[in-house]
Amino acid sequence: MCYSAMAEADLRRLVRHSRRASVRKDAFEVLARRRVLNDDIKFSKALEANYDDPQDEVERATAAAISEYRQRKRTQWESDLFKQRTRLVTAERALSERETKKALNDQRVAGNKVKQYRRWLEDLDRRELKASDSRIFPFWFAPVIADVDGERVIMPMRYHLRQNGKPEWTDRKSDGLYNARRDNLEGYWKSVFGRRHAIFVATSFYENVSLHTFEKRDLRPGEKEQNVVLHFNPRSSEPMLLACLWNCWQAPGKPDLFSFAAITDGNQIAKNPAATKNFDKLCAAGLKHLTAEAIVLDHPDLFSKAAVEVARRRLGR
Repeated sequence: MCYSAMAEADLRRLVRHSRRASVRKDAFEVLARRRVLNDDIKFSKALEANYDDPQDEVERATAAAISEYRQRKRTQWESDLFKQRTRLVTAERALSERETKKALNDQRVAGNKVKQYRRWLEDLDRRELKASDSRIFPFWFAPVIADVDGERVIMPMRYHLRQNGKPEWTDRKSDGLYNARRDNLEGYWKSVFGRRHAIFVATSFYENVSLHTFEKRDLRPGEKEQNVVLHFNPRSSEPMLLACLWNCWQAPGKPDLFSFAAITDGNQIAKNPAATKNFDKLCAAGLKHLTAEAIVLDHPDLFSKAAVEVARRRLGR
């Protein structure tokens, strides 16, 4: 399952990839303002970088919200850093007198926390982007290309699809809804499949795979299942265009939630225009591939042998 990705967050480049989509600036501003007081809303530092040099009133409002959020986090992390440094000093003082499990544990935990908070604080001020600044995870927001209200737009959506009409608790009960599997498109996803399609642009992605499955064997007696993270990182500089489903969840007294899920195991869909009413729209938006697996198999020379083998098994080739 494509549980994490390096998302293309440069809005100007996304405009070029989408050919004629417009950036829904108001949606980015609303999201940035909501994040100021809501830590459940997450998006990448690379996405924030679009507002380092705001050009109009909406962009300036978005930049102001980002600045306000950073200041809140700075105050919070500086306070937490002080607490952990105090905890570390106390633990080291106790260890100088007598070694105990509690003091050793406090020293280890506090030492790690101090490093973490210092790193986070340094990242708040860092302007030069790192590759990891583009990485997103389930429940993070990322820019996608979609036809919304009759207009092709680039707007932020959450990477975990909650269909309209579903209760909020489905987010946690079904924590894998960031992927829409091919074999369930006309089942669980039937309300959006063929109606709500989007494109997510990424430069690479990550998969969670069981070690024994990856090695094509059964679990050994007494062996516990282990997880392996595979990084599908093409050597080409061209981005990957991943097809997605999206929806807008609405409920009384709640803000609208735009969210999406990546289609997986779906190469047959890419080869069958009749499979979706919006296939022409996807192609018109510059779509060349529909799924992560299809991308790997269409360009095996750009990926590792391990990545090609996993994709081949997923698509039954």
